[in-house]
Amino acid sequence: MRLDYGILRAPARILFGNGQRAALGRVAAELGQRVLVCTDARFAATPQMQAIRDDLERQGLAVAVFDGTQPELPLSGIVNCATRFRDFDPQVVVGLGGGSCLDLAKLAALLLTHGGQLPDYYGEMKVPGPVLPVIAVPTTSGTGSEATPVAVLGDPSRAIKVGISSPHLIPHTAICDPELTLTCPAGLTAISGADALAHAVECFAAVERPGDPAMALTRVFVGKNALGDHLALSAIRLLFDHLPRAVEDGGDLEARSAVMLGATMAGLAFGSGGTAAAHALQYPVGAETGSAHGLGIAILLPHTIDFNLVQAPGAYADLARALGLSDAADDMAAARAFAAALRDLFARIGIPAGLDALNVDPAGFGRMAELAMGATRLVENNPRPLDAAAMRGILDMAMPEPRGKAAHA
Repeated sequence: MRLDYGILRAPARILFGNGQRAALGRVAAELGQRVLVCTDARFAATPQMQAIRDDLERQGLAVAVFDGTQPELPLSGIVNCATRFRDFDPQVVVGLGGGSCLDLAKLAALLLTHGGQLPDYYGEMKVPGPVLPVIAVPTTSGTGSEATPVAVLGDPSRAIKVGISSPHLIPHTAICDPELTLTCPAGLTAISGADALAHAVECFAAVERPGDPAMALTRVFVGKNALGDHLALSAIRLLFDHLPRAVEDGGDLEARSAVMLGATMAGLAFGSGGTAAAHALQYPVGAETGSAHGLGIAILLPHTIDFNLVQAPGAYADLARALGLSDAADDMAAARAFAAALRDLFARIGIPAGLDALNVDPAGFGRMAELAMGATRLVENNPRPLDAAAMRGILDMAMPEPRGKAAHA
């Protein structure tokens, strides 16, 4: 683990625990009098949503609700939300739901504060200043968006999803209430939890850069660092120990709590440390197949680890030893033990082993590899150097035997 350089970017406060959603009204009232809630149609129709709205109104707040959040967060939906509620002039924006709802709240706050067009802000460090305060209330345990400086959206003019990354997008307050995840289906629990695990693993194994004092002011993802390492390791422990339980018994509140805590800690970690190859590759794979982000990440992560440990086994070896998976002195042997344990965990929660489960056409692998290289902040964060040929090799590895191994040999 790294000890000589650390960066942490985080919400002003995180309220974690069962029943913490009841604090939302008082938190919002501290920040403004007009509240815009961004959610989706499913959650908007639940008793929990009515209780939350009642709580806000008891605090004397004017409340408007946008319940049109769509999966994969299309650009048009974000613009629609900001345009529709501009005259309402919200002072606080609440994101309530899965990752798309939280990202919508961030991006609506951005447009309502600074105007312009969202493509003006694509990439890193292009948001010119603070945005309206955002309160993030996740109902799934995966994206970690409640704690990150990143929002991802779908732009029809782009072949893959695009990101806006800026410390100004970090929510002011995160309210993480595990009780809100109790109705999350087993399949979504599995792929969301696998996404959170990937955040932590890729952050822990990210490239290690010299601790330049200017780096955190010019880059969102700084790579492996001391604060990210400790958060990521804690997240990995929680998810290894509790994710299978949460998938197998959705009513296990202890497991749900541990998984939500792990997802939030993973978000805190990668909000500065960043992610890498698995995320870069999922963008084109997801665009090609229409598959869920977390599912693609979970399939790709073990194969990116296989690629990375050839030259950079140390971080994976550290994880194996910390989790009690190996006591081997040899880094390569310990790293392979971690990779094997991760595959076993994913198999237990129903994650397929290969990209064939997504009905992906290998004929498009060359184009997908080129597109993945466009995710520069992720490519540069990988511990082993990447080029289009390496990306293509990982995709080949992720196809079933014998083709994958033969293609990589």
